[in-house]
Amino acid sequence: MPHTPRYALPLAVMLTGSAFATNAIADGDVNVYSARHYDSDQALYDAFTDKTGIEVNVLEGGSDQLIQRIKREGAASPADVMMTVDAGRLWRAEQEGIFASVVSESLKERLPDSMRHPEGKWFGFSQRVRAIFYNPDEVDASKLTSYEDLADPRYEGQICIRSSNNIYNQSLLASMIAHHGAEKAEAWAQGVVDNMARDPEGGDTDQIKGVASGQCDIAVANHYYYVRLLQSDDADDQAVADKVEIMFPNQDGRGAHVNVGGAGVVKNAPNHDNAVRFLEFLASEQAQELFAAGNYEFPVVEGVEKSDVLEGWGDFKKDQLNISELGENNPEAIKIFDRVGWR
Repeated sequence: MPHTPRYALPLAVMLTGSAFATNAIADGDVNVYSARHYDSDQALYDAFTDKTGIEVNVLEGGSDQLIQRIKREGAASPADVMMTVDAGRLWRAEQEGIFASVVSESLKERLPDSMRHPEGKWFGFSQRVRAIFYNPDEVDASKLTSYEDLADPRYEGQICIRSSNNIYNQSLLASMIAHHGAEKAEAWAQGVVDNMARDPEGGDTDQIKGVASGQCDIAVANHYYYVRLLQSDDADDQAVADKVEIMFPNQDGRGAHVNVGGAGVVKNAPNHDNAVRFLEFLASEQAQELFAAGNYEFPVVEGVEKSDVLEGWGDFKKDQLNISELGENNPEAIKIFDRVGWR
């Protein structure tokens, strides 16, 4: 029988307090504050409990709200692990003093250098590629091969992309800063603004739908939103996916921009050893397969079996930039967005 977390609480309960904060500290537990809102993550928790006998207690909420809660709780916080998506958010938690440095030979051996914070304060356990989607009837894919090409004047009025408030776009721009410097990254951001088909609106799925509907010819979105459309039981979703093509940019150079789903051990973790064991489990082959199957994310460990759709795409080059740089460049990315008028 699957193990059900003792306290899987919604945000409304989180903000008003709960039994989690007073009753969930035990030698046989690990308390996870998670900003990952995927039902499929339950399989990760169940598998960890089956393997170790350690119960996983989950408290869910927004990343910034979880950070503030941990700070407010201070040394009395029951939080052992914080999980979230995007290096930018992990960096924000790091800057607030949330994470402890972890030394683990298992994590060092299993995870690529690019997926480990230099001081062991957080780790990436799943990969999320920021891909380009296009209408093959309108766009010559041989001429659109990189993120840099998105700023080419030939694509004026053709691009759909989310707002500058979106952490995924902030990290994409942060990667441009890392590779090209702030001045060239700003010129790129201005070029993308000049090429937008409309003001930014909606989520990643809406950008892909914009291409399918003819509102734009090119979109930028994380790869798994497209897979969800492909795998949907809704015929309309499948029709959207059929009208667009996916591209992994910069294959002749640094590789496609990769972000992460990641986690770190909380500084005052009452169950520190269990927290480290939980992170080590997330790097195991079993957990890596669950990340790939549950939300169509790419494993970070080489050789792990992926979902059928991801396997069908074959191997492609991913940017090996250390994910900590995406966080470090986040403040500059936000300033650039403001200067170029990226809403």
